[in-house]
Amino acid sequence: MTEAPNLQGVHHVAYRCKDAKETVEFYRDVLGMDFQLAIAEDHVPSTGAYDPYMHIFLDAGNGNVLAFFELPEQPDMGRDENTPQWVQHIAFKIGSMEELLAAKHRAEAHGLDVLGPTHHGIFKSIYFFDPNGHRLELACNIGTPDQYAELKRVAPVMLEEWSQTKKAPRHAAWLHEKIAEES
Repeated sequence: MTEAPNLQGVHHVAYRCKDAKETVEFYRDVLGMDFQLAIAEDHVPSTGAYDPYMHIFLDAGNGNVLAFFELPEQPDMGRDENTPQWVQHIAFKIGSMEELLAAKHRAEAHGLDVLGPTHHGIFKSIYFFDPNGHRLELACNIGTPDQYAELKRVAPVMLEEWSQTKKAPRHAAWLHEKIAEES
């Protein structure tokens, strides 16, 4: 067997958008993301298929890039109707609770319906949708190194229990107890 690749992070994550210009304006104006570059082709480089597209790239901070494709000759985009809307989302890290609350106010000032802050025990987050229907999350870590270490320690045991029972394991129940104490 050959060695595993030496991954150095995520180069970019790409999603579909309805309108490239509207998408750039949303991410720039609401989240302050810098529009980095655009690539437009009539043929897909990897397959050679004719399928005109605009591929846009936005700076999500710390070398992370969020990209979108506008595909004007494809059927209108939809979503996986068998998956609840809360499941598939793009989560961005925010540095402090003050920044999270400021981001909430900014999103609301742009007319967005914002849910949260929601307390997850080791982080708090807010949620809203972009103009393409993608759910976005802004999250602020509040956990301690010991809490993160304990969660990492019990993760394999929890996964194994879940794979056998399909019921929520209780190895991290202290997270919910912490939330209840702080509420």
